[in-house]
Amino acid sequence: MGIKDANNMGAAMAGAALDTLITHLNDTGRNPSYYDAIFTGDLGYIGKDILIDLAKTKGFNIKSNYNDCGVLIFDKDEQDTHSGGSGCGCIASVFSGYIYQKMLNQELKKVLLIATGALMNATSSQQGESIPGIAHAIAIEV
Repeated sequence: MGIKDANNMGAAMAGAALDTLITHLNDTGRNPSYYDAIFTGDLGYIGKDILIDLAKTKGFNIKSNYNDCGVLIFDKDEQDTHSGGSGCGCIASVFSGYIYQKMLNQELKKVLLIATGALMNATSSQQGESIPGIAHAIAIEV
């Protein structure tokens, strides 16, 4: 994505989430609507909006069944967080509690989890390097 600002991790990782999502959908021949819910963790509020917009430019509408685990955990107005937390921590926490219970209760039967991350170190952004994103998808059905 060419993002160099370490304070804008959602934007840095949104491209990786999009690539993983599109690759998964193309590999399986599915549409986003196949899933009851698609979750990323953690793009935050800004990255979530970026992913929705990017997906739309590629012909995929994910707005109705997509959410971000960081957005679900953190309330930007009440907690003054300005962003989320660890992608792997957010998606693991939200899946093992909230999502898993919804699947046990049959409220969700087909879920796509896209864990996001960044491949950087403390000095790479100080050196003007862009922040490479990474994302892994797990499809769970009951």
